[in-house]
Amino acid sequence: MSKIRIGIAGYGNLGKGVEMAIRQNDDMELVCVFTRRDPASVSIKTPGVEVVSMDDMASMKDKIDVVILCGGSATDLPEQTPAVAKYFPVIDSFDTHANIPVHFANVDKVCKENGTIAMISVGWDPGMFSLNRIYAESILRQGSTYTFWGKGVSQGHSDAIRRIKGVKNAIQYTVPVEAALEAVRNCENPELTTRQKHTRECYVVAEEGADKAAIEAEIVNMPNYFSDYDTTVTFMEEDEFKATHNKMPHGGFVMRSGVTGAGTNQMIEYSLKLGSNPEFTACVLVAYARAAARMVAEGQTGARTVFDVAPSYLSPLSGEELRAHLL
Repeated sequence: MSKIRIGIAGYGNLGKGVEMAIRQNDDMELVCVFTRRDPASVSIKTPGVEVVSMDDMASMKDKIDVVILCGGSATDLPEQTPAVAKYFPVIDSFDTHANIPVHFANVDKVCKENGTIAMISVGWDPGMFSLNRIYAESILRQGSTYTFWGKGVSQGHSDAIRRIKGVKNAIQYTVPVEAALEAVRNCENPELTTRQKHTRECYVVAEEGADKAAIEAEIVNMPNYFSDYDTTVTFMEEDEFKATHNKMPHGGFVMRSGVTGAGTNQMIEYSLKLGSNPEFTACVLVAYARAAARMVAEGQTGARTVFDVAPSYLSPLSGEELRAHLL
């Protein structure tokens, strides 16, 4: 059987993670990396693979089965996914939850007009957590669903701190409140505020001579980011920062506390503890690229989410192998 030919669009942390994930899947091969930079300036780890300008993507139309988009959700993917879906089956990790319906509609229209398929909002949240929410709520019809994130690095919040005057570098961790987790696990069905579910821990390297008190005040009072949370700010020297905050861990929990029969408590819990957020997300994207290739072979078109993909489409194993070993 021929291998699934993959193109990567964007070669940051996520794109590099996809490149590594492809190596762990024997039924796939990396054919091309697309970049907005000068292709000659991009050095990739896979020998013999082309690096091509994003502007020349259409020229690779017959050489690639699926393109995995590795741009950001704020400005890249709303434009890139529909643009690339004109020519290729695509996978993206669009994660702005409130804008998913509009993004889906835009991509679905382009896919149907051009006879292609797109998997949007693939990753772990949205993605794996979404699947666990739909399974849990479909099974336990009476109950409450809770999602906790962390402990892990929030890139958006870290960026917000780094934009503050006097900040040289910064990182922010989202941390679940242990008491809230235990209340849910005990089937107490608590009604939790934003502040009761998570805390935020900020580690900051200040510019020399900067007003640390002013920086801390600006962080903890920042609307939409920190003002609704109990936030701690720790200042540190740059060497210590680089030594202790050079990873991108993340994770979290999806929990459904429900009642069945005559008041029997039931609890579903799914958790992730990720040493590298981008590397794990990349592995999810690659699995869904396999599903997209299979759907293309069946003649399917249009946009899809993780809700629309049967689990067997994700696995390289045959139906017979799955029934024998995993069922």
